[in-house]
This record gives sequence, C-alpha cells and structure tokens, in this order.
Amino acid sequence: MELNVYLAGQIHDDWRAEIRQKAEEMELPLHFTGPMENHDRSDNIGEEILGKQPNSVLKDEAASSLNNLRTQILMQKADVVIALFGEQYKQWNTAMDASTAVASGKPLILIRPEKLHHPVKEIANKAQVVVETKEQALQALSYVFETQ
Repeated sequence: MELNVYLAGQIHDDWRAEIRQKAEEMELPLHFTGPMENHDRSDNIGEEILGKQPNSVLKDEAASSLNNLRTQILMQKADVVIALFGEQYKQWNTAMDASTAVASGKPLILIRPEKLHHPVKEIANKAQVVVETKEQALQALSYVFETQ
C-alpha cells in the first residue's frame, strides 16, 4: 500500500524536500504532492495561461484561480494531508489548506511549534494528529504501516 500525501502550506523554504528525503530514508511508501513550489511560477501562472492582466490585483486573482484548481485536484486525490505552520511567514495558505482538508474529510496531520498553539488551536482541534516536528509527522504515518 502507498499513501498519497498532500503537503500543504507555504512555499518559501524547503520543508517539503526535508520531508521527502526523511520519508525516503525511513523507506515509507509515500507519494507526495502539494502546491507549486516554484514561487515565481505560482505568482505568474495566471498571466502565463490567461495573458497579461491589467493590474496586480487581477494578476493575483488569475494566479489564485489556477493555484486553487491545482490544490483542489491534488488534495482530492490525497489520502492524508500534512499542513506545516511555520514561524517565519504568514500562514494564511496553510490555514486555508488545512481547513479545506478538514472540510473535505481528509485526515490531517498538523505540524506546529508549541508557541503557535494558541493561534491555530481551532484548526488543531479538527486535525487527527498535532505534532511539533516534521519527523513526528512521518513517525505518525509510519505507524499506519505497522502490522504488529
């Protein structure tokens, strides 16, 4: 059995690569998807497909439509969603993706440092598992594969 895992959240650092590498080291049968990790492509995809937009607001709206399409398709195919709430960036996309996972009935593993407990307590309350590290999230998935 292989699980499809959607890695939700910000695209400003390499946290997904860390998870993919650690999962490979742990020999977990996981296939990962997520949002477009190339930030420039994510920001410009609307104009790449729909053409030059008259202003920055409409450029953002066009990109958002296509990024939301990608998220909806890939998240629907996911068996589980891992959402990382980091400390460095505003986490609006993570909150939206985690909420979408909950509303879609997708099992959610929420990664958040203890100091973010209060700001994400409502989303955390809806998650199946809340952990503080990427390693703990993978350990939770590893447990799924244990037979005895």
